[in-house]
Amino acid sequence: MEIINERLLYPSYEIIGGKKFMASAANTIHNVIGGRLFMFIGSYLDAKDLGYCFTDNADVYFPDGSLFQPDFSIVLKENEQIITWGGDIYGAPDLVVEILSKSTKKRDVTIKKDTYERNGVREYWIIDPWIKSVTVYLLRDGKYFLDDEYILFDEKELKKLNDAEKADVKHEVPVSILDGLKVPLKYIFKWGY
Repeated sequence: MEIINERLLYPSYEIIGGKKFMASAANTIHNVIGGRLFMFIGSYLDAKDLGYCFTDNADVYFPDGSLFQPDFSIVLKENEQIITWGGDIYGAPDLVVEILSKSTKKRDVTIKKDTYERNGVREYWIIDPWIKSVTVYLLRDGKYFLDDEYILFDEKELKKLNDAEKADVKHEVPVSILDGLKVPLKYIFKWGY
């Protein structure tokens, strides 16, 4: 009797708390945002030989038994031993990004956030494509703390802000695990202009 790999039969599922959840295919917005992050951050990682980035087709097996397919993740060179070059990651990536969709939003901001925190993911981004925002959490002493929320304002929205509010608007998202790299919000959300 031939043994068939279950992942070949059911390629898109995640395991959360011992339960299997079907993972829906990424929509076009997910693909655009994930692809843009891959190009921008991937080029930087490659040029400086700092590590590797992965899109939503990489299985990440966490020490607590969870299995996720993050929309985007980074494993730095110093942690590359968690990568099996057959296609999987066994351990916590250094950065994980989830791009919200209506069907997964609740999981991304609760269960997944808690799982990433518990397993030691150093930086977690939640991207909301509807309001064009990036919420960044950083791990300190085993707990996530909100670093900041970065929102892409259009000209009409900027006009509604007073001078102090305008001064607080940030146009780039710093990648804390990559000192000095900042990703422009206009680059992340470049569609439909």
